Amino acid sequence: MEPAVIAPLVDPYARPITYLRVSVTDRCDFRCVYCMAEHMQFLPKAELLTLEELDRLCTAFVGLGVSKLRITGGEPLVRRGIMGFFRQMSRHLGQGLDELTLTTNGSQLGRFADELAECGVRRVNVSLDTLDEDKFARVTRWGRLPQVLRGIEAAKAAGLRVKINTVALKGFNEDELFDLLAWCAAEDHDLTFIEVMPMGDLEGEDRLGQYWPLSDLRARLAERFTLLDLAERSGGPARYVRLQQTGQKIGFITPLTHNFCESCNRVRLTCTGELYMCLGQEDRADLRRPLRASEDDGLLRDAIREAIALKPKGHDFDYSRQGIGGQMTRHMSHTGG
Repeated sequence: MEPAVIAPLVDPYARPITYLRVSVTDRCDFRCVYCMAEHMQFLPKAELLTLEELDRLCTAFVGLGVSKLRITGGEPLVRRGIMGFFRQMSRHLGQGLDELTLTTNGSQLGRFADELAECGVRRVNVSLDTLDEDKFARVTRWGRLPQVLRGIEAAKAAGLRVKINTVALKGFNEDELFDLLAWCAAEDHDLTFIEVMPMGDLEGEDRLGQYWPLSDLRARLAERFTLLDLAERSGGPARYVRLQQTGQKIGFITPLTHNFCESCNRVRLTCTGELYMCLGQEDRADLRRPLRASEDDGLLRDAIREAIALKPKGHDFDYSRQGIGGQMTRHMSHTGG
């Protein structure tokens, strides 16, 4: 008898859901000013799913057609035993899963780059907003730039493709635009710029003051380079251009100046088993309860399908009219960017 075919996940707007971002911890060894409060109240460890439970959840999603799995945090590499989780996830590569990757602040890459490569990770995204050591310490509060740069070198030496994610921050890294570009070209790293998003109450941080629209950043690039729009997508929300003069590929993630929701193929799972169908909405589904209610995955698959059926058309982020619309009360570290 032929095995039963499990229908893939499709949301109410006919978008196939093929990309799962999993936050394995809300903890981080940095306190970036646009992501976390300086004195964060983290979840009690008892509330977190075990890595075995996260394995079971991810496996259920792969069985429902998810082909890309990105591990996030907080900082994913600070979770105890995380390499065991990557080794477990690697069994799905070529068996429904096309890509296993992660987003990291780079602080622990020096320790884990070789193991990540052994687990089938082929590329990593590293969050890096400045190449100035003093500014780096200021924006991350706890971070040290040399440690991150050594981690990036270790990733490169292990054969991992590195993409640098840079949050565009007005008055902070505007003057480094072309330095970042030149450094990434010299190191052969891809580079993606991200608009700052209104996530969490950050102890008086001026969200409006931080906001540097990528339309302005792109215009500055166009003063020096010829920008060729590319049709390619990497599975995420970025749109890409190639700089004709250097051949570099540059990405733009623009949740505010250009809403990318029409092609959204992703959902986000937290370390407590909450599934967020949209980064910019508060709606969520509890997957921990069906996960723990039965050793069989039938209830869990049903709960996942019910959640995807509620996926909204898009988010409501808005910085217009000198105010912030659609601000989320949770911190970015809770859902994993």
